[in-house]
Amino acid sequence: MSMTTLVAPPLPNIPWEDRPAGCRDVVWRSAANPIVPRDLLPTSNSIFNSAVVPFGKGFAGVFRCDDRRRFCRLHVGFSGDGVHWRLEQKPIQFDGPDELPFEYGYDPRVCQLEGKYYVAWCNGYKDEPTIGLAWTTDFKSFHQLENAFLPCNRNGVPFPRKIDGHYAMLSRPSDPYHTTFGDIYYSASPDLEFWGRHRLVMKRAGGWQRTKVGAGPVPIETSEGWLLIYHGVLQSCNGFTYSAGAALLDLQQPWKLIARTGSYILSPQMPYECMGDTPNVVFPCAALCDGPTGRLAVYYGGADTVVCLAYTHVQELVEFIRADNLSGRF
Repeated sequence: MSMTTLVAPPLPNIPWEDRPAGCRDVVWRSAANPIVPRDLLPTSNSIFNSAVVPFGKGFAGVFRCDDRRRFCRLHVGFSGDGVHWRLEQKPIQFDGPDELPFEYGYDPRVCQLEGKYYVAWCNGYKDEPTIGLAWTTDFKSFHQLENAFLPCNRNGVPFPRKIDGHYAMLSRPSDPYHTTFGDIYYSASPDLEFWGRHRLVMKRAGGWQRTKVGAGPVPIETSEGWLLIYHGVLQSCNGFTYSAGAALLDLQQPWKLIARTGSYILSPQMPYECMGDTPNVVFPCAALCDGPTGRLAVYYGGADTVVCLAYTHVQELVEFIRADNLSGRF
């Protein structure tokens, strides 16, 4: 197989640990996990499913922090090395339309685009979930835009550049509750306000991803296609189990699936992934990539309680996707 090239700048300070001796997995966990404990803030019940980007000489992020009332709030965090984090005590206050008061916010993604950092999150509107959007340049002031979609929707994940002159985003239409279904869709917009051209990207499949699938970190542009890390859900007699997989999408028409993993690349196996407020959850939300080396650091939530970190090489992951590709399209 030819070498996979990345459309990604150098990130020499990317958090990184070499694959442990004897490990044969394509993705391996950080020995420092969980990197963000549930009680890093004095008011937090849990901190998980959070998004991280390079910022300044270090990193910034938007973190899901459920407080001790079990209300979902978003907090800013900063780190020099991507592993040790300091979170702001006060939740983000969005400056936006008066008719869009903040109800709740969870599972954010952050995307650098056209000189701004865009935040997409599951936003409450009339007590129903939809996709909120906002932008910032300094992670101090956040300017809220119109909600992207009608309720009910979750897992809004922007692309890091325009596709055919339009902004693009993945999402998973759902229902108001703990959805027992869900597929990934693509949407386009000329202005980040009006969204259309909705296209199905990927449906549920068998095994670990038979109940629902949803986009994870912001897609990574490679010579082989858009690299998408996603979550899949299995519903069994033990409840829901969330694992992570990977896929390649066409660069020009990202709603066209090139390949996807039949096997998971990361599943809940460690105590911090299996025990917590929601047992048996690996939920990827962010990825950092060093273009020249292809090193990839993936941030994920463990058991809806803590923030964790895992590593892989883009070249190895792309090879794994193609070798483990599901036969047929679901």
